[in-house]
Amino acid sequence: MNKQETLQMLQKIQAGAISPEDALSKLCIEPFSDLGYAKVDHHRAMRQGVCEVIYGTGKTQEQIAGILANMKENGTCNILLTRIPQQTADFLAGKHIPVNYHPIPQLGIAFPDEERPRVGNIVIASGGTSDMAVCEEAALTAEALGNQVTRVYDIGVAGIHRLISRLDILNEARVIVAVAGMEGALASVVGGLVSCPVIAVPTSVGYGANFGGLSALLSMLNSCASGVAVVNIDNGFGAGFLASRINQMRGIK
Repeated sequence: MNKQETLQMLQKIQAGAISPEDALSKLCIEPFSDLGYAKVDHHRAMRQGVCEVIYGTGKTQEQIAGILANMKENGTCNILLTRIPQQTADFLAGKHIPVNYHPIPQLGIAFPDEERPRVGNIVIASGGTSDMAVCEEAALTAEALGNQVTRVYDIGVAGIHRLISRLDILNEARVIVAVAGMEGALASVVGGLVSCPVIAVPTSVGYGANFGGLSALLSMLNSCASGVAVVNIDNGFGAGFLASRINQMRGIK
């Protein structure tokens, strides 16, 4: 049960549509389920507005299926599965667990809610096509959380005229996620051109001594453009989640 559903239930109590006792029984559902290998947090949506996200790396297919089944029993849908391979998605399908799987970012959405409305405008911008896996992780995360997303890919500063040609789209954004490897210059350039917050995502893309994305991370942390915040290397999920929080803090633009 998320915050909106909790509010609706309280309004029903106020209107006399349900009894306080019935509401109490719903609220007193165990706040987490102990599956032995995982403690599934059922009250996260009530606290944070978003249900628990399953990080797939290091979990077995059976563990992921068990967590999903438990969450579904508690009425949860649109469950994000990050960093899972195609084999895991196929395994879940064999267990009759519906998952919209996206192979480029290795991200799935279990029990998808296709009717959920999307609000605002988040722009995901990439330095190059090689950054697309991280971009798509951010974009799909934001979409699953109820945000309108516009993708603007391959506008890196090596051909800055490509970026300038998309300024109209960038200036319409409520928040921009700028994803880049190499020297990570995209975030600084975008940050100096727009008035909205920019979330910079360094990627591990790059030649030689880029140190697995550390060079891009340090460049973004040292950006001279105001209004740029930085998440960890290749953390598209974290950027998409934070962008969603910013995008949904006020009414539709």
